[in-house]
Amino acid sequence: MLGFVSLFMDLSSEIIHALLPLFITVTLGASVAVLGAIDGVSEATASFAKLAGGRLSDRQQKRKPWILAGYGLAAVTKPLMALATGPWTVLGARLVDRTAKGLRGAPRDALIADDTPADQRGAAYGLRQSLDTIGALLAPIAAAVLMVVLAGDIRSIFWIAVVPAFVSVAIIILYLREPERRSGEAKPQPLLSGFREVDKDCRRIILVAFLFTLARFSESFLVLKGAEAGLSLATAPLVLAVFNLSYVLLSYPAGALGDRRDPRLILSAGIALLIVGNLVLANSTGLVGLVIGVSLWGAHMALTQGLFGKLVADAAPAHLRATTFGLFHVATGFGLLLASLGGGMLWDRDGPAATFLASAAIAAAAGVMLWLLPKPAPIS
Repeated sequence: MLGFVSLFMDLSSEIIHALLPLFITVTLGASVAVLGAIDGVSEATASFAKLAGGRLSDRQQKRKPWILAGYGLAAVTKPLMALATGPWTVLGARLVDRTAKGLRGAPRDALIADDTPADQRGAAYGLRQSLDTIGALLAPIAAAVLMVVLAGDIRSIFWIAVVPAFVSVAIIILYLREPERRSGEAKPQPLLSGFREVDKDCRRIILVAFLFTLARFSESFLVLKGAEAGLSLATAPLVLAVFNLSYVLLSYPAGALGDRRDPRLILSAGIALLIVGNLVLANSTGLVGLVIGVSLWGAHMALTQGLFGKLVADAAPAHLRATTFGLFHVATGFGLLLASLGGGMLWDRDGPAATFLASAAIAAAAGVMLWLLPKPAPIS
């Protein structure tokens, strides 16, 4: 159910996100640095909201109310994008939407761990990520078709994107269930004490995830690279379809493989794909290089995102799962903020190649730091 909730909300969000880079830089006339700032600040806001949502969820030992609040608020705020008249209006709308995402993220990830045997968690996170990415795959295709049908009327497309968001909320209300808590798990916890209780292994995982995210700026830059390669305003969003196709095809197999093999090996393969993808995008100007580079970016995401969820779920104690996921999302959100701000400034000053080469260099450093993680103990 959480996978289908994510599918419909991502369909709504990514229709908007697929057109937002062009809406900001072409329709509203803002710079690429402003685009990077909007993306980075918005995602960082979501991450800090995940910190609060995760801690409150653990304190109450309730997941569904926070999941419903997050998805419900996101659905209500979708029309703000259609009403935006300037980049700062877009920023405000994105901040509200990403705050809603933050409220639901850590409780949702903790609920998956609550309801999944330890030897299936990699597959479980991979399955949810795959369904989520199906929505993200369909969204840019829908955006491109609607751009043709509606003659480039982006605001009307944003209004259409509201519909699947409310379908997502309906699924939560009607079908989502969370497991009953044992009586010993329901004891209220002090609001701030849980952050101090997160142990060294969890903090190490969070540090390495932060380093990984420093190498990965917003996918909006891939859309701009598509426009530079010659795609039109209507077809540039299809770059995200290419990105998400490899993402959705590999997420579940990568997660399932992580249940049986050392996750560090799979994460290393993911970072290698990101490095190669960046080098291809930095040194190509045509559509073939664009497709190869963007596909490698999507494959990198598939091999890393679900596995980090599994590592956090395995390392965190049950009463601190959502709290630990909240800290994890804060760290990765701050990394994405720095990556997007830096990527936007490099793009404006030195061009796209400099942005992708910098990402490749940081990714190589992150790959080395990955081996700070201890080898996971075998699951009996």
